[in-house]
Amino acid sequence: MHKIALLGAGHIGQTIARLLRDTGDYSITVIDCSLHALSKIRAHADEIKELTASDKNSLAEVLKGHDAVVNALPYTMAIDAAGAAVAAGCHYFDLTEDVAATRAIKQLAEGASTVLMPQCGLAPGFISIAANHLAKSFDQVETIKMRVGALPAFPTNALKYNLTWSVDGLVNEYCQPCEAIRDGSKVLVSPLEDLEHFSLDGVEYEAFNTSGGLGTLCETLSGNVKNLDYKSVRYPGHQTLMHVLLNELLLKDDQEVLKGLLKRSVPVTSQDVVLVFIVVSGLRNGTLTQEVFARKIFAQRNDDGGMSAIQITTASAVCAAVDMFFAGHLPSSGFVRQEEISLPAFLANRFGKAYAQSTRIESLS
Repeated sequence: MHKIALLGAGHIGQTIARLLRDTGDYSITVIDCSLHALSKIRAHADEIKELTASDKNSLAEVLKGHDAVVNALPYTMAIDAAGAAVAAGCHYFDLTEDVAATRAIKQLAEGASTVLMPQCGLAPGFISIAANHLAKSFDQVETIKMRVGALPAFPTNALKYNLTWSVDGLVNEYCQPCEAIRDGSKVLVSPLEDLEHFSLDGVEYEAFNTSGGLGTLCETLSGNVKNLDYKSVRYPGHQTLMHVLLNELLLKDDQEVLKGLLKRSVPVTSQDVVLVFIVVSGLRNGTLTQEVFARKIFAQRNDDGGMSAIQITTASAVCAAVDMFFAGHLPSSGFVRQEEISLPAFLANRFGKAYAQSTRIESLS
């Protein structure tokens, strides 16, 4: 049995703990600074510990003896958590979308005897696995468009949005520069820009630049693709209102006020849908060809309350990465990129199968 230290007892952490522990192959120690959060996860943990992850020395001591660390804390704590894992001799997996944190973790991995694998969620994470798989089927890749949305199934407000995941992560991706490849060159583009519209299954969507979703794919595919970008998907009208808040009311310069405003005014929902939409075009056998990968994954409802779509997709992705690592399907040390995972192997994994096909929303009855 593999001993896992799980950092973070929030909604995603609770799902990770339940998924891993229910297999019988993993023993879970959950670490969080909140006793209230720990009390909610106790039923899915072998052990709980109250500790602030920013206390790197104390955290490293607690982590010793564990085989791996799974970090489900906010992105601001990723570097400290990774450093503590290295000090404790543990393999490390996280969900961060923050570009700067990922670069720092990559530096920590240089010469490390353990694996450091950040960005194991939905986007970054699964989106890179799927896009890289499609790209490999072309003789020459021209364009890769990666689009992901975590959306309310029933939008009712002017933003056409509900909170389905971390407000810190949401604001961060709306405010930071975005990596892309244009005409063969790596560039930085502005968040919320390059608005586009498309439809899927008869539903209209918009998409715009956000930070972090590409993961390390820009670096991996540099020199092998002409155009590559990532955009977040929302319902039409969302980008305009967020542009007013961030740029005209200058809340991008006062992000704590913006986070407080969103938390007070935008309801949380567990009735959500995750949309994954990838378009790759290029030459195959001398013919310009296009391939599309699309998924819609809805929340699961049951007598216990079920799981939101973002819980399912995020937790399943990181659990699959951990599972595949211990099964010997990934490198045994150093920095591991998401695109090093084989898509067929991921979808065949007991956790990755959550992405194997689109689902439909279930009745509340």
